[in-house]
Amino acid sequence: MSHQAIALATARGTFRVAVDGDAAAPALVLGNSLGTTLEMWEPQVPAFSSTFRVIRYDTRGHGGSPVTPGPYSFEELGLDVLAILDALGVDKASFCGISMGGHTGLWLGVHASDRLQALAVCNSAARIGALGPWMERATMVRTAGVAGMRSLADSAPARWFTAEFAQAHPAVVQRAQQWIAGIEPEGYAACCEALGASDLRHALNRIATPTLLLAGDSDPVTTVTDAQAMQAGIPGSRLAVVPASHLSNLEAQQAFSEAVLGFLASAAVAAV
Repeated sequence: MSHQAIALATARGTFRVAVDGDAAAPALVLGNSLGTTLEMWEPQVPAFSSTFRVIRYDTRGHGGSPVTPGPYSFEELGLDVLAILDALGVDKASFCGISMGGHTGLWLGVHASDRLQALAVCNSAARIGALGPWMERATMVRTAGVAGMRSLADSAPARWFTAEFAQAHPAVVQRAQQWIAGIEPEGYAACCEALGASDLRHALNRIATPTLLLAGDSDPVTTVTDAQAMQAGIPGSRLAVVPASHLSNLEAQQAFSEAVLGFLASAAVAAV
């Protein structure tokens, strides 16, 4: 059973964080996707925490973490992660993130490799989408407020899950919709602006951390092709594909967990 989340005071604000596993074990930070919270990782906590000190957090603008006025940047989101590590007394950690969380991981790989042991970038890309649509979504959410978030909750499952999974697992879909509907509009919009502005394609060759690129074979948002492009740009990186859409850790729980844990185990061996 995963631990309850706590309010963790850091140099960059008070973040909602949950920590599981042996305090002496290597640290593994899990970064959530846009419109979700740290609860998205619950299926992985039992397996991951048997080997790691698992640190989950709500990204800025989400859940119980600070909702400061936007726009945000991935420099901000990456520095937030480092502040959380500092507050917990963690010098180095592995990082695994999905979508927006994966892009945060890329930023850390480029700018803070001295704090990383290994990096798993899942259902993400070095450039996610285009500026225009992200700005339009940010404007819509700020204008429509809570009603705009409810509208996104209605449309998100088609991007997040395959139709077959959604039909077979309505409770999972409903919970995901509750996450996005509960996000503060300003926090969501500010993260949309960060996604619209960030392009790390030119910097991938600066990532020296052992890196896994994980994709869902049916992901319409960040495709297998996106993962292959990152693999080509990050020296020595590996590619894994699981049978899922965008939130692959929920749709292909076992395959996702096995791929990430297998990679982390091999990365630890390589570092010895």
